[in-house]
Formats: sequence, C-alpha cells, structure tokens
Amino acid sequence: MIVEDPQRTSEIERKTKEVSIVAKIDLDGKGISKINTGIDFLDHIIISFSKHSKIDIQLNAKSEDGIKHHLIEDIGIVLGQAVDKALGKREKINRFGNATIPMDEAVSSVSIDLIKRQYSHLDLKLDREKIEDISQEDIIHFFQSFIGNLECCMHITVHYGANDHHKIESAIKATAVALRSAIKIDPDNGGGELPTTKGLM
Repeated sequence: MIVEDPQRTSEIERKTKEVSIVAKIDLDGKGISKINTGIDFLDHIIISFSKHSKIDIQLNAKSEDGIKHHLIEDIGIVLGQAVDKALGKREKINRFGNATIPMDEAVSSVSIDLIKRQYSHLDLKLDREKIEDISQEDIIHFFQSFIGNLECCMHITVHYGANDHHKIESAIKATAVALRSAIKIDPDNGGGELPTTKGLM
C-alpha cells in the first residue's frame, strides 16, 4: 500500500484597518505565480522568488490606509505564515538549504535552517535610500517580516555589487534556491522522522 504525502498547500488571509491580503501557496508547485501588490518592484521580487523556489504563489494585496510601509511589512508577514503553515510539522524535509547566486556584477549567499528558532542576519549592502519604488528600509523590513513569520534561521549576505537592484535580485533568488532545497522532502526519510535530534522542530 502506497501512502502519498498530503498536499503541502496553504491559504492565509490578513485583513486589518491597514491592509487586505490573501495568499495561496503550493510548496510542491512549478514556480507559477499571480501577484498583485500594487507595488511594481515588490511584484517583481515575489515573482522571482516563486519562479526560483518552485513554490506556486497567488497573492492579492491592497492597502487600506495608503501607507506603503504597512503593505510591504504585512505581505512579508503573510508570505512567511503561508510557507510555515504549508510545512506543517516539518517532518521529512531536508531542513537545511544554501545557495550562492549571481546577478550580473552582484553576488549573494543565503543559508537556511528550518528549525523553528527565529534568527535573521541581513547584510544587503544597499547604497541608495530608494530602490525603484521601495525605500531601502522597507526592503530590509520585508525580508525580516518574512523570516520572522516563517520561524526559521536565515542568513542573507550580499558579497558585492554596484547596482542595488541587482543586489536585491541576487539576494531574493539565493533565498528562493536555498529554501527550495530546505523544504524538499528527504527521500531517505521514509519513516517520517523530524530532521532534528531534539525530537521537536
């Protein structure tokens, strides 16, 4: 008798006085996305994340108060919560992932541990106060909100680069590729054990 793994999907809705957001994801997808945040560069970042992580993402977000910071922060929150929910108990996954990805002159490395102890280290080496239509601090906060709500340990380092757009793209692509490896089901873990000696993720 073959027992198939349950679908690793989730749907998160967040509605406050500041934002209305609905996100649906499939961890075992093909990298198909339909993103509408109202912020062009953020759409671009999330589409790239979906493509290279192979996580299918449908996300529709609307600002209720017209404040971009709230919208960017809450989208990071919702995406992190969606991946966390889809991972369930996190049994049978690889748990760890890392990647070094170039984007023209910029190179970034990301290391991920999906143990549920939140820690983030971000060194994006951004120079400009605004990149496309997002402030530097809001880009950093987007990453922090995503990592915090995914409940994991993640280190993101941009090694070098001359163009801030390229730095962010290399960082999000490295995050996607590293996460793709970490969430993958370990074929050698047929017993469904948690990938930890503690017995608890």
